[in-house]
This record gives sequence, structure tokens and C-alpha cells, in this order.
Amino acid sequence: MTAVATVALDRPWMWLAAGARDIMRAPIPSLAYGFAITVLSFAITAGVVIAGQVHWMLPLLCGFLLVGPIVAVGLYDISRRLEAGETPTVAASFQAWRINAMQLGLMGAYIGIFFLFWFRIATLLFALFFGDYPFGIEELVGQLTTLDGLAFLATGTAVGAVLAVVIYATSVVSIPMLLDRNVSVVEAILASLTAFTRNPATLLVWAATITALAIAGIATAYVGLAVIMPLLGHASWHAYRDLIRDVHD
Repeated sequence: MTAVATVALDRPWMWLAAGARDIMRAPIPSLAYGFAITVLSFAITAGVVIAGQVHWMLPLLCGFLLVGPIVAVGLYDISRRLEAGETPTVAASFQAWRINAMQLGLMGAYIGIFFLFWFRIATLLFALFFGDYPFGIEELVGQLTTLDGLAFLATGTAVGAVLAVVIYATSVVSIPMLLDRNVSVVEAILASLTAFTRNPATLLVWAATITALAIAGIATAYVGLAVIMPLLGHASWHAYRDLIRDVHD
């Protein structure tokens, strides 16, 4: 049986410190995973630019924060193996989803639906404010500094924030829990919601920390994600272990 703990407001810094230690203990699989995420980000961006759909970049970058928890499954597995005294490997981290494939797949589908919903809303908002014109990068930046552009950003941010809070509250501990325990998606989501409602301030601080670091990684042309994603993935594992405990803990 499990119990949901109440933790102090300063725990996010402890999670980050623990995440950094995991990188140092398993640098090769951690950084290999982060490098793969960086390469994937480059590839998606290049595809969007080549397709002449630069205006998709904003919703895609925001959507990155929505799908981040499921993308980091392999990083949770590295921390899990370190905790168990095992030696993590690159191959094992990329195959971690197989540990509980059905439930993790369902969780991925759940997050994917939210991502598609967000992308559709963002596309409709863009069409509402700017029409269906496919802007280039310079034109897009120029449009975003107009009154319509600022209104678009404000509306998109408000809608995206609502979706982000829902995804965050239901996934903050559910995905590492599915990797670690033989539970269903419903059980994991309920545990995550309970953790969020019992620790709203702490987990909102953690959400802000994740967002700030992810934006910093993106702002470095994705290069920083090679380190930031492993740091956040490992730290999220320690957040889960801090919040979801065995009854006898």
C-alpha cells in the first residue's frame, strides 16, 4: 500500500540536487538520453521550417512542456536503477517503457490527446488573430509585437496554462509511479491529483522551476536540453519518491 506525503516548500531544491547527483553517478546514459531529446528537438524544428510552417513553433514549444513527463520515462528508470543499486545503461533507459508498456502507453495516449487538443486550439487562435497566412520567422516576430499579436499571446497563454495545470496535476508523480509500481493509469492519476492537492504551493514552485529550466534549455537552441532534461527527469523521480511512499515509510 502507498501513502501520499506532505512535503516542505523547499523540497524542489532537494530534488534538483538529487537529480544532479544521479547525472554524476550515471553520466553516460543520462547525457545520451538528453542528447537524443536535443537531436529530436532539432529535427522537429527543421521539419517545421522546411515545411514553411514557422507559426507552428510557438504551440509546439509550449506543447513540449505538456509531453515532457512521458518523454522522460527513461530518465526515471536510470534513477530507479541507481536507487536499487543497479548499473543503468543507455539501452535499458530507451526501453524503460516496456516495464509497464500497457499502462504507460495509455498514459502517453492521455497526454497525447491533450497535446493535440492544445495544438488545435493554438491553430484556431492563430487563424482568428492573423488569418491563415503562413508567416516566416521575421514576419511572425513582427506580428507578435502588434496589438493583435499581444492579444494572441495573452489568450494563448491563458488557455495553455489551464491545460498545463491539468496535465501537470495528473502526471507530476503518475508516470514514475507507473514505472515503479504495478498500478493502473487511474490509480496513478488519482495519486498524482492527491499529491498536488496536498502540496499545492510546493508543486507549483516545482512547476515554475521546471518551466524556467526548460525555457532556458530551449533558448540555447536546444543545446542546454542535453543537460537540463536529464536533471529535470532525475529530479522528478526523486519528487515522486518523496511524495508517494509505502505505508511503513
